[in-house]
Amino acid sequence: MKILFVYPKYPDTFWSFKHALKFISKRALHPPLGLLTVAAILPGEWEKRLVDMNIANLKDKHLRWADYVFIGAMAVQKDSVKEVIERCKAAGVKIVAGGPLFTATPEEYPHVDHLILNEAEFTLGPFLEDLARGEAKHVYSSGTFPDLDKTPAPLWRLVKMNRYHSMNLQYSRGCPFSCEFCDITTLYGRKTRSKTTQQVINELEALYRAGWRGSIFFVDDNFIGNKKKLKEHVLPAMIEWMKKRRYPFDLATEASMDLADDEELIRQMIRAGFEGVFVGIETPDDRSLKECNKFQNRNRDLLAGVKRIQQLGLRVRGGFIVGFDNDSPETFESQVRFIQESRIVTAMVGMLNAPKGSRLYERLREEGRLGKDVSGDNTDFSTNIIPKMGYERLVAGYKEVLNGIYSPNAYYERVKAFLREYKPLEKRKRGLHFRYIRYNFHYLDAPFKTLVILGIKDRARLYYWKLVIWSLFRRPRLLPMAMAYMVYGFHFRKVFKTTS
Repeated sequence: MKILFVYPKYPDTFWSFKHALKFISKRALHPPLGLLTVAAILPGEWEKRLVDMNIANLKDKHLRWADYVFIGAMAVQKDSVKEVIERCKAAGVKIVAGGPLFTATPEEYPHVDHLILNEAEFTLGPFLEDLARGEAKHVYSSGTFPDLDKTPAPLWRLVKMNRYHSMNLQYSRGCPFSCEFCDITTLYGRKTRSKTTQQVINELEALYRAGWRGSIFFVDDNFIGNKKKLKEHVLPAMIEWMKKRRYPFDLATEASMDLADDEELIRQMIRAGFEGVFVGIETPDDRSLKECNKFQNRNRDLLAGVKRIQQLGLRVRGGFIVGFDNDSPETFESQVRFIQESRIVTAMVGMLNAPKGSRLYERLREEGRLGKDVSGDNTDFSTNIIPKMGYERLVAGYKEVLNGIYSPNAYYERVKAFLREYKPLEKRKRGLHFRYIRYNFHYLDAPFKTLVILGIKDRARLYYWKLVIWSLFRRPRLLPMAMAYMVYGFHFRKVFKTTS
C-alpha cells in the first residue's frame, strides 16, 4: 500500500501565529501529531508520505502516487478539507478520514470512502482487517475509550522538522471537568487516560535522536488531570532525563486553573523543563463561570492564581470567552481589566461557540438558539449561537476587548509589566546543542527582521524602541523574551486589525 497523509490548511487566525512565524522563517507551529500517530499504527511495510498543506502544496503527483489518502482534521480546517476531498475524488483516489471534525459530524462527509471515528487505537484495527479481506465498510466507530499504554510513538521520519517552530507530544487524553461549551469530554471522556512513564521518556528520546532541539508542546487538554501520577512518577523521570540530556527541550502544555493550588507540582514542572502553560480562564465573572459549569474556576481569586503561577516561573497563556448569557456590557471592560492586571501577555479571547457534541450545543438546540454551523475559529467574529445581548452588541463588545488588550499602548504596557515582575526559571546547565542550529538557524536573522519590520516599518515602532531600551537597561537578560512578545503582538494586530 502507498499511503499519503494529508493535513489540511489552517486559516489565518490567532492560533496559527502565521505572522509571527515569518520572523523566524518557519511555515507552521506544529506538525500533525494525530496523523503521525496513525502512521505508526499502520503496517510497517506500507509506503508512507506526508503533505502538511500548512508548509507545502498538495500536488496532483502526490495524489497519483497514493493508493489511499488519509485525512485528519479539526473543525477550523473545514474549508480546506472540502478542497482536499474534491481533489481526491477528481483524481480517483480513495479517502480515509478521521479526527475531531469527522467524529463530530460524520453525516456531512458521505463522499469520504472510509470514516475512522473516535480514537484510532480501537477503530483503525477493524478497518485494516476488513480492508485486507476486501470488505472495508464506510464507518468505523467505538463508544469505548482505549488505554494509551499501547499507543505507539509518532512516526517522526515523515516530518521535515526544520519547517516547524515546535514539535508536539501527547501524554494523556480526557478531562475530569465538564465545561458546558467544551466537547473534549464527549470526544475523550472525563477519566484521564495517560501513557506510561516509560512511553513519555521514550518519546522524548525519539525526538532527541531524530535531532530535534527546541520547543515541545504537550497537547493534552489537561496535563494535570492525574496529579498523583505526574508528581510521583512522570515528572521525576522527566527531570532525570532532561538533566542527563542537558536540557535540549523547552516544554509547554495546557492545564486547569487548580494548578495554582499546587506549588510543588509547579516547581516539579519547571525542573522538568516546562516554561509555559495555557490555562482556560474564560471570564472573571462568577455568574458566567457558573452558567458554563466551569466550577474549577469558581470561588477562587483568579487574578492571584495567575500571578502565583507566573511568580513561580511558569508563563501563563490565557483563554478567554465573551458571549455568555450572563455577560453584560460591563463584561467587556472587566475582561480587559483582568487581562491587563494579570500580566497575561498571550491572551486568547474568542466569542462563545457551541461545538457539536458539547452540552451547550444540546441546550441551545432545545432552546432554538443555534444559528449557522460553527466555524471552529472563535476569533473570526462568528458564532453559531444567537446571543441574548444581540449579535451586533456582542461583536461591538468583542472589538472593545481586542482593542483594549492588543492596541500598541495596552499591549506593550502589559509586556513591560510582565517583564518587570517575572522571575526567570532556575538556572540550568544547558548543553551546547549543535543540532539546535540545524533546526533553528533561521532564528539567527530574526533580530534583523524584527528591527526592520517592528523598529522601522511598523506604525507602532515608537513602542518597540521604548521597550527595547527599557529592557536593555532594566532587564537585559529578558530582552530575547521581550523581542518574542513584540513579534506576538505584531501577529495579534495583523489578525484582528485593532484600530486604537
